[in-house]
Amino acid sequence: MILVIAEKPSVAQTIAAVLGAKEKKDGFLTGSGYLVSWCVGHLVGLAEAATYGEQYKKWSYDSLPILPQEWKYTVSADKEKQFKTLKELMHRADVSEVINACDAGREGELIFRFVYEMAGCKKPMRRLWISSMEDSAIKEGFSRLKNGEEYDALFASALCRAKADWLIGINATRLFSVLYNHTLNVGRVQTPTLKMLVDRDAAITTFKKEKYYHVRLTLSGAEAASERISDKAEADALKTTCEASKAVCTSLVKEKKTAAPPKLFDLTSLQREANRLFGYTAKQTLDLAQALYEKRLLTYPRTDSAFLTDDMGDTAAGIIKLLCGKFSFMAGKDFTPELGKVLNSKKVSDHHAIIPTMELAKTDLAALPESERNILTLAGTRLLMATAAPHTFEAVTAVFECAGQSFIARGKTVLSDGWKEIDRKYRTALKNKPETDDADSDIENTLPQFTEGQTFENPTAKVTEHDTTPPKPHNEASLLSAMERAGSEDTDPDAERKGLGTPATRAAVIEKLVKGGFVERKGKQLLPTKDGINLVCVLPDTLTSPQLTAEWENNLTQIAKGKADPAAFMEGIEDMARELVKTYPFLSDDKAQMFKPEREALGSCPRCGSPVYEGKKNYYCSNKECSFTMWKNDRFFEERKVTFTPKIAAALLQSGKVNVKKLYSPKTGKTYDGTIVLADTGGKYVNYRIELSKKK
Repeated sequence: MILVIAEKPSVAQTIAAVLGAKEKKDGFLTGSGYLVSWCVGHLVGLAEAATYGEQYKKWSYDSLPILPQEWKYTVSADKEKQFKTLKELMHRADVSEVINACDAGREGELIFRFVYEMAGCKKPMRRLWISSMEDSAIKEGFSRLKNGEEYDALFASALCRAKADWLIGINATRLFSVLYNHTLNVGRVQTPTLKMLVDRDAAITTFKKEKYYHVRLTLSGAEAASERISDKAEADALKTTCEASKAVCTSLVKEKKTAAPPKLFDLTSLQREANRLFGYTAKQTLDLAQALYEKRLLTYPRTDSAFLTDDMGDTAAGIIKLLCGKFSFMAGKDFTPELGKVLNSKKVSDHHAIIPTMELAKTDLAALPESERNILTLAGTRLLMATAAPHTFEAVTAVFECAGQSFIARGKTVLSDGWKEIDRKYRTALKNKPETDDADSDIENTLPQFTEGQTFENPTAKVTEHDTTPPKPHNEASLLSAMERAGSEDTDPDAERKGLGTPATRAAVIEKLVKGGFVERKGKQLLPTKDGINLVCVLPDTLTSPQLTAEWENNLTQIAKGKADPAAFMEGIEDMARELVKTYPFLSDDKAQMFKPEREALGSCPRCGSPVYEGKKNYYCSNKECSFTMWKNDRFFEERKVTFTPKIAAALLQSGKVNVKKLYSPKTGKTYDGTIVLADTGGKYVNYRIELSKKK
């Protein structure tokens, strides 16, 4: 028997169907001489720091840096059953070899090797390396399996990446958390991402609005504008001079321009567009795409490729024909796709671009949840647009001289709508129309038939006033673009990963920053919190710059090619961890309080006047010498079935009483409306009493 191990159950099922392994067992499929199983993502990972010794169970400065000499591995707690299944299959007497069918890439190699090594497997290993899940591609992949040893260098680079992230992440997080008495998650990807948000926020905060002016001439119904003028008096003077002068057309340039169709979606571009059109977060889009993938309606979403493989032409043509029949906005349109634009195997890495599947033929779009339908329709529309004709137009630029100044008028005449017609029809069909965007620049603006040398005596002129505008806060769409581009100018063109994170992890990075309290969402905007701004301020540039990722990726690319030494790379990472700890031995008391949470006082203590704050179990006076405490589980409130909320506590502190509806009476068993009065006697315990109003 041959054991095939895929990365995910859905991929395993597709491979099993091609191999003829149709019999379902617990955790695997079997048949035709094959056993096909799966990993469920990262089954095995690097162990937590605490497993390396008692001294690491508590976070302390003295225990840093943590530099494991013998690395330990652990099975994810929720995946132990599947690991046990794989281990048993690997050690079955009738299994002669193991095929690594995990995703074709660095992380896929890591996922398989961790399981293979932790299971203690010594059987021959071969590698399936495919970029498409089409049946023909799977069959071809199995016909040219390679020896697993050929990918040892790729595994070495993956292992270096995992260990380096562990070393810097664990040591930096513990170091700065201990120094500032606050959990501060530091990571190679999330920290530079946070820095981008902080930098944008600073640019907005420090922005100073400035006025500027344009003088505009009206010439045969068209408008020609001057360059920016910063002085109002100067603009007014030019207007007056122009109206008493002659405008001459000194240049007329006509250019035929082409706007190529957009590329197919990779995950990041899908997340950007879904955020722009529907306001979905990156995580929501990934979850929706994953749900559609599991329903077999969408191809694999965690991809960084914007092309299909060369063998997918017929598949794409069939899907396009299906989409034209399914989408109401394509009704009656004669559409001939130009498939060559989207086929390029050389530009497909682990997986091809995201497109719908033929399963759509059996699906009623209206029966899908609206959010899933939005993503599926968006991906389908992008396939149509990507294979449509280019958008062509004639751009006209007319330059006029008047009173010694240049004035420019621009026009545009659409020659062929091309792919933009599909885009426009799709947007019109959307239930909630998206906000206007750069697409407005596509509006046709035809200029009159000017000629060079044409003159206009005493043209009408006006001055328009404008303000410079600050940069816009990042939203998920713009932040994903920034993450994708970060450090790319310093990254080796052959590097497997460019930018910050991967298409599959960027959404999780953003969510982690929000969950950690370093970033907050305000509508579509992503804004750094006070803690987020402070964290970026206290960290060294090496941890906040995407440069670190670029350097690592360059080194990891060389390791994967067998041209660099993994041990030398890891020595450099360990030195970096040591240097980090050595550089930050202590902080002043003021700095150490930087992340202390700002508490909001509920009111003033009735005994000493100090602020009263909420604790986990009580409301307490901040003056340590004062014993005033109101307990949340006070028997008085529990007997009357009243939850002692902060709102009630604040009212009692402010006026000494609070009106409460449906007070239960333990004596009568009935409920009443009444007033709870704070009757503090100054003793160890605080007392309350009831003033009843009307019977319920």
